[in-house]
Formats: sequence, structure tokens, C-alpha cells
Amino acid sequence: MHGPVVPSPDAHVAHRPPDDPHIRLTGGLWQTWQHVNRATSVPLALGWLEKSGALANFRIAAGEEEGAHRGPVYADSDVHKMLETAAWELQYGPDDTLTAFLSDTASLLERAQQDDGYLDSHYQVAEPGRRYTRLVDSHEHYCAGHLFQAAVAACRTTGGERLLGVARRLADHLCAEFLADAGPGLDGHPEVETALVELFRATGEERYLTLAARMVERRGHGLVGRHKHGARHRLDHLPVREAPAVTGHVVRALYLEAGAVDLAAETGDTALLEASAARWEDMAATRTSLTGGLGSRHVGEVFGERYELPPDLSYNETCASAASIQWSWRLLLATGEGRYADLVERTLYNAFAAARSVDGRTYYKGNPLQRRPDHAEAVGDPRCRDEWFWSACCPPSVTRLVASLPHYASTTAGDTVFLHQYAPMELSCAHAGGTVGLRIDTDYPWDGVVTVTVDRTPPGEWALGLRVPPWSTRTWLTEPGGARREVVPDAQGRVLVRRSWRAGEQVVLELDMTPRLTVPHPRIDAVRGSAAVERGPLVYCFEQADQPAGTEVDELALPAGAELRVRDHADLPGLGRTVTIEADGLAVTGAHEAGLPYRALGAVDERRPAVVTAVPYFQWDNRGDGAMRVWVPLVSS
Repeated sequence: MHGPVVPSPDAHVAHRPPDDPHIRLTGGLWQTWQHVNRATSVPLALGWLEKSGALANFRIAAGEEEGAHRGPVYADSDVHKMLETAAWELQYGPDDTLTAFLSDTASLLERAQQDDGYLDSHYQVAEPGRRYTRLVDSHEHYCAGHLFQAAVAACRTTGGERLLGVARRLADHLCAEFLADAGPGLDGHPEVETALVELFRATGEERYLTLAARMVERRGHGLVGRHKHGARHRLDHLPVREAPAVTGHVVRALYLEAGAVDLAAETGDTALLEASAARWEDMAATRTSLTGGLGSRHVGEVFGERYELPPDLSYNETCASAASIQWSWRLLLATGEGRYADLVERTLYNAFAAARSVDGRTYYKGNPLQRRPDHAEAVGDPRCRDEWFWSACCPPSVTRLVASLPHYASTTAGDTVFLHQYAPMELSCAHAGGTVGLRIDTDYPWDGVVTVTVDRTPPGEWALGLRVPPWSTRTWLTEPGGARREVVPDAQGRVLVRRSWRAGEQVVLELDMTPRLTVPHPRIDAVRGSAAVERGPLVYCFEQADQPAGTEVDELALPAGAELRVRDHADLPGLGRTVTIEADGLAVTGAHEAGLPYRALGAVDERRPAVVTAVPYFQWDNRGDGAMRVWVPLVSS
């Protein structure tokens, strides 16, 4: 299983993806997501590339059709993301449709590409002669970056060189245009930086790394151009080495950070890496939703201020969740620190997973933590699922990440094979002078027992590293031939088992899946005095469909000492496999005074008992359109 991030042999990284990896999912939630991806989401997306005009734009650019450019200026990126998706998907088995799409589209891009390597259907069709004249909004480099990533994926998985040839001609064109001292400015949407580094890793062409460095270093010097949202929105307010915190447009910022970390890894630039890591730390501590979602404001799709985390108005864009995982993963490779895998897990199982419906047909762009019963009255509310969007960045962001998901499960460092994410799978890789073969059996995230069987081992000692998430307050480990014992993870949140292994030996990790109430930092005004329910890696929500008749979700409250009861479901209608949590809660209402939604201090609430039920947040809105909330008020018993 090849993946999207493969540091060069000389890269300055603490961890690496496994060498010569072979990974096969054998069950569980990840496998379900991938089956849905291949059977439903990908075919629908390929159909939408035709219906939206995204593929026709290239045929017009190639002179094979007549017509006007359709869609946003960045419509090309939808095609490129689906090319990347198809490449990763073909690792799991042959598919004539995906093979034809990859081959036919590569050929189409060849025919549309101009003689000097330039390729962007909007500027070739709608605004010929205006290339690079409005970089603040043009997305020309952004689209190029997604093409580079698709080409790298195709090269690594199918060995196809055709798409890589298109990508290299465009990259060579960018080098000719933007490595010159007096070259044009910078694209208002970062993304090409991380893609150029990966193209360098795949080809060995040093100019691509040089161009990535130039683009990262030129940020913060006013070279993007003026924009109505200002320089902060376009990440041009401060040099990357000096900016103290993430700001502005979330997806732009996260893609830029991924590029900065990739660049630091390849050049050994510790100052650049430390600057990015400091911004990640601030983001995680002050700007991250409980679900891992990012972006407090829909207007401008921006981070917002520190601790500005409203449950109902936060945008938490799906693309931002995918980009957050990509940044955190690169930081994990660069530093080896376990906290990055913790945020990957939180984001993956909650904000990211909630974006797509269980059947794989529809998506959210925004992922709020609360929806009121009368949400339909909100004019223009983007937080509803649909098959595709005019600005369709999110659906193919989901398909390409799901298609490459096993890449984020494990790494190696020294003589240790680390497991960062747990799913039923078979994994083998070159290690310690031989081959390590592992079989992971688990019902994660529904159950915390993870059994790792060593099916194949080289001679001599090597270590197995198992991540212990911070939510597991008590953790047990059983080693081969040993008794079950409670363990305390190391400073990186891991336990290591080092030995000379024999085929068939097992290690059993048991994580504490006791459900818990989580309260917000006192500076998060929007949910002060509230609590949320979590179990294992999953954030839960209260959806209207599960509450007693006559009880509105907006009325719910929980006693601080409420007992949380776990209910296991093999197949809950509309959701499939799930675990719900039940508690003895309250429905709290009160009278209005003077016709206003306010009352005098000391007014008495009306309370009635209500048995309330919570479902995993990622499974909400699959049983009809209704109210939902993650945070509920805490009340004294």
C-alpha cells in the first residue's frame, strides 16, 4: 500500500512510512468506508465530473469541443483529486472503469496542455492571455498542485508515466516562470508547495524542491496581491517563520503548513519545522472543535479568534478536516511525537467521518456541532448534505483520503514498527533485515481490545510500538507468555514491546472505553456550563430521532453525575454497526417573561426526567432531517 507522503532517503525525519508496505484491510469501519468509497462515492463523483462540466472544460481547451468554461476557476482540481482517488483505489484490485478514467483523462490532459507546459482550463478557455495576472484568486498553482499529487499517486500505484509526464511539463513551466528573480507573485491558495516537494521525492528533480522553498519563503511579503478579506486571509501577512499562530482561511493555512513541514523535512531546516509545530500547538489548544473540526466562521471560511468555538455556527469544513490530518501526519513523520496521531484519530473518526452519509452518496461542506429544530429557516445554510456542489472541493477530498487511509496506520523508526491507528488489517513491510508481517484483529472503535499477531519475523530483536490515546485512563497489556498487566505509556503516549519474536506470538492491548463526560475550557464562552459525551475516540451527539416523544433536543440537560450506559448494536437501522450511550437526563423548560426569551434571576426552571440517548457524531443525519447537539447543559441533580 503506497501512500501520498514518502520522504526521500536523505530526509530529516524521525519516522518513515513502512518500507515496501503491503496492507490489506480485513474488516471493521475502515473497510466499510473503503467499500462504500469504491462502490458508491467514486462512481457518483466520476459522473459529476461530466455533469459539472469539469471534464468538458479540458476538451474545450484541447479544441475538441465548443462551449464556455463551466464551474469555478478551480474546477480542474476536482478532476485531479479524482485522478488521485482512482490511483489509490487501484491498489486494492483491478477496476476497468477506474483504469480507463485514469488513462483516458491523462491523455485528455496531454492534448489540452499548451506547448510551454501551461495547463489550466479556465485561463485557456475563459480568459486566454491572462495567465498569472490575478494570482490572488486564480487558483492556478492550487490546481497544478493537485495534478502533481495525482501524478505521483499514479506513478506509485500503477507505474503509469503518462500523467507524470503532464505533471512534469507543467512543473518545469512553473520553474521557468517563478524561479526567475522578477517572476510573478504567489497564488492566493497554497497547495502547490507540498505537491512540489512530493513531486521532487518521486522524480529526484531538485528544481521542484527549490521552487517549493521559494514559494514558502516568499509568503508574508505582499506578493499575493490585495484581497477584500485582507492579507491574513491569504496567508500573506507575516513570513512563515515568524507567524505565531494559524490564521485566515483554514484550508489555505493547513496546506501551507503541510508544505512547510515537507520542506523542513527535506532540507533539515529545524527553525521552519519548529515554527510550524508551534502553530499546530496553538491551533490544537485554542482553535479546535471537540470533533477535531477547524474553522469557527463560515464567512471567509476562517479560523476565528482563540477559543471562538461556537457549536452551531462553526464551519468545520470537510476539506479542512482532511488537510488537518495531512498536516498532523507530516509532523508525526518529522518529529515522531505521538500527539499528532492523537489529533489524526480525533479528526478522522469525528469531523471527517461525519461529512459523508453512511451510504456514501452525499456530503457536508460544513460540519456544525448543533442543529436546531427550525434550522430549515436559515437562508442559504450550507450545512446540508448533497451529492456534489458548485464548489465541489469536499467530495473528492473525502474520496482521496479514504482511498489512501491505510497509509496513515503505521510507521517505522530504528528497529521499531509503530501502530498509530487501529483497524482490522494485515500489514507486512521490510524491516530489521527481513520482513515483518502483522495481523491486527479488533472491533475498534467500538471496542478497545487490539490483538496483534506476528505472522512473520526476521531473526533478532525488534520492537512493536503501540499508541495509547490520552483518553485511555487505564490500559492493559498482555505480552507473549506474560500475564495481563496495567501499563503506563511513555512520554510519546506509546508502549513498546521489544523481543526476539517467533511467528504466531501475540500482543494484546486493552484500552479503557468507559464513556465519559467532557467539559470545555472555561474560555470557550459558547458552551460554558455544558458537557459532551465521549467514548474511546468517538464524540457523541444527541439526535432528535433517539429522544423520548415530546422531548426536544434543545431542552436536554445532564446531571453532572449521570450514569452513562453503553448499548451495543450489531445493526441499528439507518446506521449499521454502532454503540449508543443512554443516560437519565432532564428536559428543562421555562416560562417567558414579558414575551421575551429572558427571565429574572432566581426564576425556577421546569424539569422533567427523560431517558436520553446519544449516538456517534459521525453517524448523525442518516435517519431523517432533524435537530442535533453535541454540547448539553450540565445541571445540579
